Amino acid sequence: MSDAPIPTVDSSRAALLVMDMQPSVLTDVPDSDAVLAKIARAIAVARDAGVQVGFVRVGFDDADYARIPATNKAFGPLADMVGTLHADSPETAIHQQLAPRPEDIVVRKTRVGAFSTTDLDRRLRDRSIDTVILSGVHTSGVVLSTVRDAADRDYAVLVLEDGVADPDPQLHSLLTGSVFAGQAYVIPTHGLARVLTPGYPERPTRGTGPQRRRGR
Repeated sequence: MSDAPIPTVDSSRAALLVMDMQPSVLTDVPDSDAVLAKIARAIAVARDAGVQVGFVRVGFDDADYARIPATNKAFGPLADMVGTLHADSPETAIHQQLAPRPEDIVVRKTRVGAFSTTDLDRRLRDRSIDTVILSGVHTSGVVLSTVRDAADRDYAVLVLEDGVADPDPQLHSLLTGSVFAGQAYVIPTHGLARVLTPGYPERPTRGTGPQRRRGR
């Protein structure tokens, strides 16, 4: 692959997606408080720049459990565990430190990816959004699935390297340091403001992802 610069993002056509930041999902994430703080800062930067903010959460209502087929290895067991990850449980609510505002997009899903089982794509298209900036947990779950799906839907994709996290730190490093580069730009949260600012200097990168910064 040839080197590619980090693009300047048109704030009016971008959305910051905050995914699965729920107490029930954060329990097995190391240092979840640090991830919460990074994402809270990213949300503030996005709002200041006029970027649309969207929240994605996983949760099931009573009818959803019955619709899960036994063929689904990941979710099939939930059909016999009615009440687990229930949509009305405080444990599936978006974390209180990241409370959505009325103008934010909020969707509920019943599978892994942010676009799966939601109307997120339509709501982004209705706002003429062509770039998604991804944050949340797990890196190997919703983040990976959404990187792939968003790229296949022809969105430009950025991933906040320290604004995503995984129970397996080595897997997180593999994904953010190598795998995502084929379809997304991986940047630190402290670089978000510069990406959203006109005149952000272009720097050569490896593959199609950005050069990773050191000394964070």
